[in-house]
Amino acid sequence: MPGSGGEALSARKSTLKRVLIISPHFPPVNAADMHRVRQSLPYFREYGWEAVTLAVDADFVEMQRDEALLATIPDGLEVHRVPALDYHWTRRFGLGNLALRSLHTLWKAGSRLLARQRFDLVYFSTTAYPVTVLGRLWKRRFGVPYVVDLQDPWRSDHYLDLPQGERPPKFWFSYRLDKLLEPVAMEAVDGVVAVAQGYIDTMRERYPAMRSVPGAVIPFGVSPLDFEAAEESGSDRVLPPRVEGELRGVYTGVCNGAMEPVLRALFEAMAWGRRERPELFGRVRLHFVGTNYATGERARPVVTPLAEAAGVADAVTERVQRVPYLDALKIQTTSDFLLLVGTTDGDYTASKLYPYIFARRPILAAFRSSSSVVDILKDTRAGEAITFERHPEEAPFREALRQRWAAMLERLPYEPETDWDAFAPYTARAMTRRQTDFFDEVLAHRSRAGAPAT
Repeated sequence: MPGSGGEALSARKSTLKRVLIISPHFPPVNAADMHRVRQSLPYFREYGWEAVTLAVDADFVEMQRDEALLATIPDGLEVHRVPALDYHWTRRFGLGNLALRSLHTLWKAGSRLLARQRFDLVYFSTTAYPVTVLGRLWKRRFGVPYVVDLQDPWRSDHYLDLPQGERPPKFWFSYRLDKLLEPVAMEAVDGVVAVAQGYIDTMRERYPAMRSVPGAVIPFGVSPLDFEAAEESGSDRVLPPRVEGELRGVYTGVCNGAMEPVLRALFEAMAWGRRERPELFGRVRLHFVGTNYATGERARPVVTPLAEAAGVADAVTERVQRVPYLDALKIQTTSDFLLLVGTTDGDYTASKLYPYIFARRPILAAFRSSSSVVDILKDTRAGEAITFERHPEEAPFREALRQRWAAMLERLPYEPETDWDAFAPYTARAMTRRQTDFFDEVLAHRSRAGAPAT
């Protein structure tokens, strides 16, 4: 029958539930907080959901661009991009925050979409947390529930106990802003996704209204498609040429102040090794790539000063500028071993863990024992974390770091005996399934609570 194919497609589309995803960072912007969305987009339809994405135009984002990431976005997806206040002039007044610069335009664009199209859910997947207050406003106006993805802590009390000089720049402003906006968004949220259970628990302690809404711990996944693209077009040329006999260790990603205690322990272990095991540690070169989110003159080295203090700076390089994502994957796969650096926060989990495992390189991981990284490495047999109970100053941790690092170097080169069946739940496809199952759970919970359908 003429037209039956188009009618069938239309009927199939009408059965899909629809989610409006708010992700201010989006390709070609190279930002860590957009990878969950980017990697999930190819699979939403497979699990009964149609995704529409609302992002900020890359020209208004003060971050490095990676045009190759655009090739990882499936054709035909609906993506809307909005402008923001230009950071070139807002910086004159000390305002660089993307969420604040784009709040008004995201509000207007999202309101138009929600007024003209049917959506079952709004999903905020970003660390630009102030934009999540729009979920409460849209819910009040359009009746659409919303879910917030906690990839990092929002309002962090970590720095309150530290002296003024050890707090991040503008901490006084950001902390007060977070304290003001966090309850606006979280007291009316319909569901929370987080990379660690502790993030959900903290929010439920602060906001009792959240205790009755669904929550799910869903880590970042890894996409084999990304590694295929990296093999074809990625480059590791940002690293210095190999020294003869070099044992190359690589860390890719931001190093923040909370990682400094573990980094100090790492460099002190390296200094010990160069004294006691020079035949091994004398060949080690550590390369830290993309350690700072800031750009231009505002980007400051984080790792190099710590290496200098430990006397190992001659064997450590730091590139503060971010590198294209596919280049980062290429750098991982061409290393001899990978560094995974934790913090004193027991809830901290590293989103780079899954790409690291998929890179098939030995992993030297140092984490607090309560971190989920420890269990995942053990379950997948991709490596074993060296752990401390509360702080990296603990003597057993220091000794274990020295001895097990030396044992790793003695074995190189080798590929970990990873249990890939155990790793399967951590792929991007599997993580997307967990997200859509959670979306369904949120809608079912609202239905049981008697909320009107959207």
